[in-house]
Amino acid sequence: MGITERKEREREEMRELILRGAQKLFLENGYEKTSIRGIADAIEYSPATIYLYYKDKNELLLGLHILAFQKMMQEFTVVADIAEPFEKLVALGRQYIKFAIENPELYDLMFIMQAPMEALACKDEMWEDGMKSFDYLRLIIQECMEAGIFKSDREVETVCLTIWSFMHGLITIYLKKRMDMFGDNREMERIQESFKLFVEMIKTTI
Repeated sequence: MGITERKEREREEMRELILRGAQKLFLENGYEKTSIRGIADAIEYSPATIYLYYKDKNELLLGLHILAFQKMMQEFTVVADIAEPFEKLVALGRQYIKFAIENPELYDLMFIMQAPMEALACKDEMWEDGMKSFDYLRLIIQECMEAGIFKSDREVETVCLTIWSFMHGLITIYLKKRMDMFGDNREMERIQESFKLFVEMIKTTI
């Protein structure tokens, strides 16, 4: 291995070390309590070292945001072998709920927090990770249309956005503790019943 290759490998290893430290603090303490200095202390390097790799906390959180999408897309692969398109769509919805409930901090980072989007704006880049997950949904919706389950004259992106909007709203209401207003500890049951009703609705109206 040449000097250039070795240096590049060392840079990647340092990036991974920083991200692992940042992820640990982020998951334990949340966004507000995660600082560059705290990450530096956790990995036993100086803050100046981190700034060699990440411009600010937003850019670092963008790195975590990318890893979070990789994790979610990996978990989505469990629906890939389902042949019937609508069953695959419903299974994907269940998987989306499962991921969000099991990874609330990551879901917040991926779909609610502004910090990663601000970092993308500074780089003048598109939200590629979001579009990849949207495209996965789009492919399944297209399969449903080709199978005659959904009307083929609908715009695919509109159908996708409608379905995503419901799922995101349902998850966010739960994650942000708005379901606590019922005071009956039936949050999981309410999520599942609401999802079931939504499935019935889209099958007959889209």
